[in-house]
Amino acid sequence: MVLMNDTAAIAANDRLPYRSDVALLGIYEISKLLCGPGSLQDVLAGTMYVLHSFLDMGNGVIALIDDNGEPEHVFSASHSNIMARDYFAAIPEKAVGQMMVTEMPVVIENVAQDTSFGVWDTTLWGSEGKNYAFVGVPIRDRGRAIGVMTIDREWMSMGDVRTDEDVRFLKMVANLIGQTVRLHRMVIRDRERILDDQRRMEKEREVHVPHDGHRTAASGIIGESSALRAVMDKVRLVARSNAPVLLRGESGTGKELFAQALHESSPRRDKPFVKLNCAALPESVLESELFGHEKGSFTGAVAQRKGRFELADGGTLFLDEIGEISGSFQAKLLRVLQEGEFERVGGTRTLKVDVRMVSATNRNLEDAVAKGTFRADLYYRLAVVPIALPPLRDRPGDIPLLAQEFLRRFNADNKTRVALAPSAMPVLQSCYFPGNVRELENCIRRTATLTGGDRINDKDFACHNDGCLSAVLWKQAPRQAHAPALPAPPVAVVSAPPTIELPVLSEPTCGSAATCKVPNGGGSGQSEYEQIVEAMERSGWVQAKAARILNMTPRQIGYALRKHNIPIKKF
Repeated sequence: MVLMNDTAAIAANDRLPYRSDVALLGIYEISKLLCGPGSLQDVLAGTMYVLHSFLDMGNGVIALIDDNGEPEHVFSASHSNIMARDYFAAIPEKAVGQMMVTEMPVVIENVAQDTSFGVWDTTLWGSEGKNYAFVGVPIRDRGRAIGVMTIDREWMSMGDVRTDEDVRFLKMVANLIGQTVRLHRMVIRDRERILDDQRRMEKEREVHVPHDGHRTAASGIIGESSALRAVMDKVRLVARSNAPVLLRGESGTGKELFAQALHESSPRRDKPFVKLNCAALPESVLESELFGHEKGSFTGAVAQRKGRFELADGGTLFLDEIGEISGSFQAKLLRVLQEGEFERVGGTRTLKVDVRMVSATNRNLEDAVAKGTFRADLYYRLAVVPIALPPLRDRPGDIPLLAQEFLRRFNADNKTRVALAPSAMPVLQSCYFPGNVRELENCIRRTATLTGGDRINDKDFACHNDGCLSAVLWKQAPRQAHAPALPAPPVAVVSAPPTIELPVLSEPTCGSAATCKVPNGGGSGQSEYEQIVEAMERSGWVQAKAARILNMTPRQIGYALRKHNIPIKKF
C-alpha cells in the first residue's frame, strides 16, 4: 500500500472531478460517433481519433478477431491500414490471447521490463530507449470477446502512469464498440438476406406477356417503340421493391398509367391502388383527403372518414402533381414517409400504414429545392427511384397505334365506324404534339367529329385547314419548367400573318435536298432562301402549312430547309 501525505491526498482528490468530467465528455462524443451514420471502418477509425483527444496516448488500435483467431479488421488513427496491421502483429500473441480468453484487461506499466508475454517490439511505438506502458481491453458482444482495443503511452516517471483510470475509460468505450459492431453485422446480414430474397423472387416470378404485342403489361399503355419498352423494363424492375418512385415527364405523357403499371407489376397488385391529384385541392381539404378526419373535427365533418393513406394500406398510393403542395403540408407528408404513421385531422390516435409511395410531377423539383420552395428532405424521400417518361415526339412509331386506339374509343362512344385513311398517318407523324398523348387524342376526336364521311383523310385535319390552335396555345400559354432530364419540347413559333402575300409558286421537283429548287415568285425579287423563311414565318414554322403556301409537299419543304441550312424556330 502506498501512503500519501495530506497535501498529496487533497491534490489527488481535486483532480478526480476534472478527470471524471473529461471521461464523461469523451464517452458522450464517442457515443455520438458510434450511433451516427457511416461504415464500420469510418466510425471505428473516428473513435480512435476521439481517444487521441481525451487520452494521453501514443498509438492505439481496434482489432476485430474472427472465429479462427485471425485479425479480421484493424483500425488506427495514427497509422495506415497496412501499418495498423503491422502494429497489431507486433503485440505479443500471448497478450492478445489472454484478453480474448479471459475477457480481462491486460495492463503493463513498463513493457521493456515485462517478459511475462514475451519480447515486445516497440519499433512502431516511437523513439527507441523510451519507457512505454501498454493497456489493452477486450471488446465483448453477448458474453464473448470479439476483439481487443489497445493503447500505448510514453512516460518519463512512474507518476505519469495512470493505468486504472485508463482501464475504466477504455472498458466503457469497448462496451459501446461491441454493441456497434453487433448492429452493423446485423444490418449486413439483413441486407444480404433481402438481396437473396429478391433474387429468388425474380427467378420464381412469372412474367406475363400479353398476346397483343402493341400493349404492355398495364392496360392503357400502348406502343412498341424502344423508348417505351425501356421505360416499361425499368418499371417492372423497380416494381419488385417497395422503394418510393418519382415519375418525371411532361403533361400528357401518361404518368397515371405508368403508376398503375408499376402497381400491377408489384407484389402489391392484389391490394388497393389509390390516387390523388394534389393540385386539385386546397391544403385544408388535401390534408383531410390524405389523412382522413374525425367526426366534428371541422364544420361539415359529420362522420369519421378514412384518408387515402388508410385506404391504400398494403397497396400503392399515387400522388400526382406533387410539386404543387405547400411548404407546411410538405412537412406533414414527410413525417408519414419517414415514420409510416399519422393522425387523422382532429384525432389523437396515431395510425400506422404500409404504403408504397408513387408520385409524379412535370415541375423541375431540383430548381424548386434550390429556391427553397420544396423541402430537400422530402425530395430525397420521394425521388428514391426517378423514372423519366418519354414525350410523344421521342416515340413517333407509337403514333399510328395510339391514333387507331383513340379512334376505336371514339367509335365505341358514338356508335360510328370512322377509319383513318393511309394519307392521314403522314400528317399525324409530322406533327410535334407539344401536348403529347393527350393532344393526339384531342386531335383524333376533333377530326373524327368534324369529318364528313367515314374516313379521315389528310385534308380533314385542322392543320390543313388553318384551324389548328395548338401552335397558338403553346405560344400564348408559357410551359412549366421541366426536370433537367426532360428537355422542354421546342414548339412552333406562331407569328401574326404579314399584310403582304407571297406569290403562288409552281410545283417544284425535288429529288434530294441538294437538287430541290423553289421557283422565284413572279418577279418579287426575293431569293429562294427568303421565300422559304417568309413562308415558314407566316405558317408559324409549321412545315405542312408552309408547303401549302409555296405549293410544295411537306417532303419537299423539308428538303429545302435542309438544303439552305434553315434552323427550325422553337420555344
